[in-house]
Amino acid sequence: MPAASANRPPASTAIAFVDMHGVSVHGKNLSRELIGRIGFTEYFLFLLTGRLPGTNLVAATNACLVAIAEHGLVPSVQAARMTLAAAPDALQGAVAAGILGCGSVILGASETAGLMLREVLDGRGEGTLADSADAVVSALRSARKPLPGFGHPTHKEGDPRAHRLLEIARELGLAGKHVAALEAVAAAVPKHFSRALPLNVSGAIPAVLLDAGYPAGALKGVPLLARVASLIAHLQEESQQPIGFALADAAEHAIAYSGPEARTA
Repeated sequence: MPAASANRPPASTAIAFVDMHGVSVHGKNLSRELIGRIGFTEYFLFLLTGRLPGTNLVAATNACLVAIAEHGLVPSVQAARMTLAAAPDALQGAVAAGILGCGSVILGASETAGLMLREVLDGRGEGTLADSADAVVSALRSARKPLPGFGHPTHKEGDPRAHRLLEIARELGLAGKHVAALEAVAAAVPKHFSRALPLNVSGAIPAVLLDAGYPAGALKGVPLLARVASLIAHLQEESQQPIGFALADAAEHAIAYSGPEARTA
């Protein structure tokens, strides 16, 4: 064995073990202890953490999954539907096309908003939560960076999904330090931005989930998992009521050509 690898622990996984007798997931028999005994959200959380989740974490995760799954003909949905129109035998490719279009602007903002809330909480020091939130918002504004979890092209007067998630957190008794950090950021926004930037669903999701005990490193997983469900629904509809080519045609007519004129002779 090479010297460099002598002290390395053996490669391993603690999630699942499969043999001819069945499947073990985090030490539980899949067929006897899990199938038919827990719901998919519980199972998702169990896969993430290795522990069966409490009812409040399940409720908070369910609410967030429902809130972010569907939002009309957003770019991820358009990409998926146009892909299926071009390759009707490749459902998996169409789903992948939609998910590949999800990043820091679409869906991934929940992760960056969660990191921002952690920064606000870590920056309290000797000051107040309001002081820390003000400093974080000020730094983002000075750097001309977007404020994750705030602003929306459609919900300009406030995102009703975000407000409902915060209501649910309070109803469940889960609203804690992350919700407080989010509210402190919201209070600091008017001081640093001249235009209105209302809280959006991607800001509420990490606040609610983190206060419920959801693992911070997997925040992006909730909107991704939710959007896969929506994409499958859109692709089922696309196979029966196709609009993929209509979307492509609309883009062709909506976008002006600004390149050089072609020679005619």
